[in-house]
Amino acid sequence: MIQYYKKDKERGSGGEWILIERLDKILAGTGRWSRREAGELVRAGRVEAAGAVARRPEEKYEREGLDLRVDGEQVCGERYVYLMLHKPAGLLSATEDPRQPTVLDLLPEHLRRVGLFPVGRLDKDTEGLLLLTNDGPLGHRLLTPARHVDKCTLSAPQGVWMRRTPRPSARA
Repeated sequence: MIQYYKKDKERGSGGEWILIERLDKILAGTGRWSRREAGELVRAGRVEAAGAVARRPEEKYEREGLDLRVDGEQVCGERYVYLMLHKPAGLLSATEDPRQPTVLDLLPEHLRRVGLFPVGRLDKDTEGLLLLTNDGPLGHRLLTPARHVDKCTLSAPQGVWMRRTPRPSARA
């Protein structure tokens, strides 16, 4: 369950709303562990959050800026992931396809489990920069025609160009 609370609520100043989530959900959101595995890591004392060893998976933390470590190794617990990927020719700009490889097949397993999708697309035989994210609102803002977000494509044609000769006019 996601909860919001006012940061300065106890002081009566109104404060700003911040998001807090269960520790096991934050860990599972990285794509490295299931929620059950994350809970087992916490109960085993292998997880540090905000500089202290966490003991209960239901403890709640603010994701933003959280210093999160598993077995001493820092883990990124950010809600959204943004990747720039150089798409090689021969891959589909899609999340899944039963017959052909996609850009997500290039990623390590833990990144395939966080809900990444390509923002935009490049043809199968085209290579170039592609943004991958799990930030649905950003993807929508960049792709919706109502926003008029400019996209730039550079191409270097290969092969022989045929010059089209004009047809003779019928008035001759």
